[in-house]
Amino acid sequence: MSVSDMDWPASPLDAADAAFVALTSDPAPLSIDLDMFDPDDGLPSGVTALPAVRDWLLRHPRAYTARDMLWRELIRRARMCGPQWVIAAVGMAMPALRRYAGQLCAGYGGDPDDIDAEILTGFLAALRDHVDVARPAPYAALCRVGWRAGQELRRQASEFTPLEDVDHVTGPRTPKVPYGHPDVLVRRAVGLGILDPVDEEPYIDVRLGRRAVEPIAARLGITADALRMRLRRIDTRIADALARGLLTGVSALQPADEREAQAQRRAALRRACERRALAQVATVQAA
Repeated sequence: MSVSDMDWPASPLDAADAAFVALTSDPAPLSIDLDMFDPDDGLPSGVTALPAVRDWLLRHPRAYTARDMLWRELIRRARMCGPQWVIAAVGMAMPALRRYAGQLCAGYGGDPDDIDAEILTGFLAALRDHVDVARPAPYAALCRVGWRAGQELRRQASEFTPLEDVDHVTGPRTPKVPYGHPDVLVRRAVGLGILDPVDEEPYIDVRLGRRAVEPIAARLGITADALRMRLRRIDTRIADALARGLLTGVSALQPADEREAQAQRRAALRRACERRALAQVATVQAA
């Protein structure tokens, strides 16, 4: 029976688990080569099907370094290598997600599938964008977002008060105007030459949109670490500009020609790095 012919469960977590089982079953189970990791991390060796890797992690709850290394790779593949690795990541986290669902559904008066859906949605959002693999314990961060999403649904359900006629509700009902627009400051930073135009979209995506670094770095043709360093340098320049009043309407303390010179130096350095990278690629191909 193909995956498309399966009779899918109603529960989102049950459906995700069924997809994981189908993906990791014979004759060609989705696997990972554990030899790519440092042997000192403690993981077993060889090409191993994902359910066996998950079982190993469950048997070694204190293998923190191994878990971090493995999950950094799973998150990277989920972001870069197609939907099968998204399903794989959810399946690898299923024991924790089911445990959270059971805890949050205890005493819950609504549909348990709704909590399942919120946990899964929160986990997937974090997997796609919101967890920085450069930080410690990425797996814990993913699961924490899923837990909070389910917990928020329970909180909202407990605060809900049914009304027979909403037209008779007293008090203001006009939506509040949003306060603050950080993207406007970023756009002004570009206009002042504090932020290079090529960096505007990546900066907004990562710093304001909390998008994942890896796909954006791949689109720019640089490594994720290089993009992180670039964004940290931009953070420093923007913080300095805010302190000087350049982005808040206060008189500029730094001459425009100095800002232009700095922008030109950054552009020249970037071109030099690109030429060096191309030369390295040419050397490897010639060898």
